[in-house]
Amino acid sequence: MALVVQKYGGSSFETPDAIMLVAKRIIDTYDSCNDVVVVVSAKTGVTNRLIALTHELCISPEGPDYDLVIATGEQTVVGLLTLCLNNMGYKATSYLGWQVPVITDSNHGRASITSVEPGRIQKDLKKGAIVVVAGFQGISDKGRVTTLGRGGSDVTAVALADVLGADICEIFTDLDGIYTADPTICKEARKIDKISYDEMLELASLGEQALQVRALEYAKYHNVTLCVRSQFNRNAGTLVTTEDEDMERIIVSGIVYDKNEAKIAVMGVPDKPGIAAKILTALADADISVDMIVQNVSQAGLADVTFSISKSDLELARKITNAIAAEIHAKEVIADEKISKISIVGLGMRNHAGVAARMFSALAFNNINIQMISTSEIKVAVAIEEKYTELAVRVLHETFGLSY
Repeated sequence: MALVVQKYGGSSFETPDAIMLVAKRIIDTYDSCNDVVVVVSAKTGVTNRLIALTHELCISPEGPDYDLVIATGEQTVVGLLTLCLNNMGYKATSYLGWQVPVITDSNHGRASITSVEPGRIQKDLKKGAIVVVAGFQGISDKGRVTTLGRGGSDVTAVALADVLGADICEIFTDLDGIYTADPTICKEARKIDKISYDEMLELASLGEQALQVRALEYAKYHNVTLCVRSQFNRNAGTLVTTEDEDMERIIVSGIVYDKNEAKIAVMGVPDKPGIAAKILTALADADISVDMIVQNVSQAGLADVTFSISKSDLELARKITNAIAAEIHAKEVIADEKISKISIVGLGMRNHAGVAARMFSALAFNNINIQMISTSEIKVAVAIEEKYTELAVRVLHETFGLSY
């Protein structure tokens, strides 16, 4: 008998019929001689509405009472799904995060799990029950309700799979796995059967939305095998697991893009130590993350510093950069929000030379100019004009033979 942890997102619970379909899928897994633990999210849009409500009452809602409000969306779904399973003749028990308990730190709004006490769930499983748990929430060592931030239900599922020793943790999404590229813009994209934690972490950090980075980090550290599957069909999904020789033979596993990118160029800054650090430190103090950085040195003892940020941070970043630019007597500050980031990811890059050259040549052949570059051991990312995003994805998908 295997132990399976399943996580279902908010779109799985839109209607009573949808809840029934989830219940039937859980029952099918249970009837296949498996113990089953289910982690659920709030219905789509509910958490956002709860957040909006708190902002109508408070300027900057935060702390344990804020978490107490926004954690309630999962409670409804846990109750409805458990009622449904019991009504269908199966024994099911429900738990909120604090009842498990899922113990976290006191960083309200984005708490981290410190431990999970599995005793109650294990007793229910031994009695033959299906266990349904509210994701996204826990309890601090001070006894207050906490929430884990966006994607927190994925983290809950992985943490439970780890502490319970589950054979697999299934994450149900709108797609039936991880694809070599976005299938909505690249018809030749194909589903990946198996991918490593490191590759999936790169893809997730670069724009792939199927899995949350924190959940992947937890899964990698605790060696929890994940399976990304569709909530709408029974197709085999994509396994996310430890790397093996087969994975290492593949030079590029996937291509991902992110249109939520902007860049700021500070032109004509003094070419001396500490200038770039001054700009980047000011941005960091405002909690603005900088991604790609390029510095060009001119002949006149001046330099240009260009960096990319999230488009949502552009206005604040521009304000901060303008202030620093005036202080250091830079010539001008230029902002551009019409860029996107295209990235290729693959374990095979470690042992194959010329991957970046192939990427750059393919883009150049199609008259797509590269504005900035960043790399890691298994990734090459470039910033380009946003209007070329779809073309770049298709070109690179063909260049690296991902359709075969």
